[in-house]
Amino acid sequence: MSEERNNIERTIKTEEIYDGRIVHLRVETVELPNMVYAKREIVSHQRGVGMIVLKDENTMLMVRQYRIAVRESLLEIPAGLVEPGESPRDAAQRELQEEVGVRANQLEYLMDAYASPGFTDEKLSLFLAQDLETSKLPLDSTEFLTFEEHNVEELYRMVLNFEIVDAKTIIAILYAHQLRTAGQK
Repeated sequence: MSEERNNIERTIKTEEIYDGRIVHLRVETVELPNMVYAKREIVSHQRGVGMIVLKDENTMLMVRQYRIAVRESLLEIPAGLVEPGESPRDAAQRELQEEVGVRANQLEYLMDAYASPGFTDEKLSLFLAQDLETSKLPLDSTEFLTFEEHNVEELYRMVLNFEIVDAKTIIAILYAHQLRTAGQK
């Protein structure tokens, strides 16, 4: 514990660079444990949710969406942002309705995970959605995606073959595969 305390960086100065709707960028001057100063570029990001949506024990509901940051259309789990005043659970239900047209009668919180803590505080709450019923909400006006159903084993093979490259989706598929495998024993 004392070693961890000695590795803490202390903020000396913060410079606000950009304040947007989803992200906020700042540069912090920090003092390192060895008394050297360094700069850290930090992106604060609105909290998000991601859902492992199981139609049945073998089928996951997925979305395909073009991501301008990587200039690629990616196969992903349904996900989205938590709006101000909204709980992660409520955001998960809303995103399910918007992106795949279902509501989960069983929505189990699994974990929180940081996307890339070396430069962002972006946190994603991951949920397991089961016992689904049809319930559609319109997509956001700036969102264009397609809904797909995939076999869990097929998705697992796609992860192993590096065909799925979104980290939250890889975690979700590995979890779903483990659930399915454990259920077969």
